[in-house]
Amino acid sequence: MGHEVRLVHEGLAALEEARVFRPEIVVLDIGLPDIDGYQVAELLRQEAGLEGMLLIALTGYGQDEDRQRCYDAGFDEHLIKPVDPASLEALLSTRLQFDSPVSGR
Repeated sequence: MGHEVRLVHEGLAALEEARVFRPEIVVLDIGLPDIDGYQVAELLRQEAGLEGMLLIALTGYGQDEDRQRCYDAGFDEHLIKPVDPASLEALLSTRLQFDSPVSGR
């Protein structure tokens, strides 16, 4: 889709990578081996310089209370696995079109 992508497999590593990379978009799994995605989201939302980032939860949890927990943690969107790539592309295109210009990443 033309984005520069970074991949990490643990929550604490995601925090470190975000501090360095300063992503415009983060697709974050909830079930991580060290700290969960809810905790990562809350910590990302506290990071200076990451305020405008689009934060998308990717999870197998799809109940109403799961969605609410994601939004309470600071996620902008909640996607249930497996995610259709075309749906993800449409979401990103729509959100980026209305929220902020993409800086070439």
